[in-house]
Amino acid sequence: MKHYTYILFALVALSLTMVSCSEDELSDQSIITGAEEALVNDFDYWLERNFREPYNIEFMYRYEDVESDMNYYVVPADTLAAIRMAHLVKYLCLDLYDEVAGSEFTRSTFPKAIMCIGSWQFQNNGTFILGYALGGRKFVLTGANDLEDYLQDTYYLNYYYFHTVHHEFSHILHQLKDFPADFQLISGTTYVNDKWSEPPHNVGYLQRGHITDYSQQEAQEDFAEMYSTYITNTPEQWEAWMQEAGPEGRAKMESKLDIIRVYLDENWGIDLEALRAGLLRRQAEIFAGRVDLESTKLDD
Repeated sequence: MKHYTYILFALVALSLTMVSCSEDELSDQSIITGAEEALVNDFDYWLERNFREPYNIEFMYRYEDVESDMNYYVVPADTLAAIRMAHLVKYLCLDLYDEVAGSEFTRSTFPKAIMCIGSWQFQNNGTFILGYALGGRKFVLTGANDLEDYLQDTYYLNYYYFHTVHHEFSHILHQLKDFPADFQLISGTTYVNDKWSEPPHNVGYLQRGHITDYSQQEAQEDFAEMYSTYITNTPEQWEAWMQEAGPEGRAKMESKLDIIRVYLDENWGIDLEALRAGLLRRQAEIFAGRVDLESTKLDD
């Protein structure tokens, strides 16, 4: 009964407000049209110049429920967080692939829509979704409103955001041109599907020849995890993992990496070492403050 009382009070208040307005105060301009016009701002023009014109990519930062997963409660990205995310995606992904593979490669392979969501997508098991791709057409980047906490930490910036972007992008590449079947044979007996996060599979994976626990799911995820983990980490960190893996685990992962190197070179003209060096250099420039992540000014 209390619920309906609140509704009644609201309707009465609304009717009194409408009666108190005189005809002279009404405008003949549609408030809907006015709202649409107000949405155009400097950031929109910046996105037009830096995403849509060169790559035909739409960067979506205003919340549209039909573009998100209805199974999760999420919030929109703050505008400043979205601006920072757009700069990072451009500098650490689009500009990077332009540098190592050419702008035509980036235009033809990168998804044509990137959606930025403010919150993480929490699941019932206590985990949350960092980001995902939909059919090679759209990237969904979650947790944008927490981005500021990780802008000075390379590990977490990659862990929460850009490892996922490069992981999903590698899926697009191998879906367009499949990697050799020999890759799967290296760890064919140690793929465990959805049990990768359960004991005993969630420990000792390096020694079994897997760079992450998730890479034990199946060969395509193994490929994507090897690719994204390698290019987002320093040679020193990679060597530390190889030392921990031991002779057998190291041999398996180095064999996988050799296949990835040849695959990228022969199919996409990408030098894996140049890709990693370029990404690490760009990350260092960001953390040194040499990249403005908040500007929406257009270069003349």
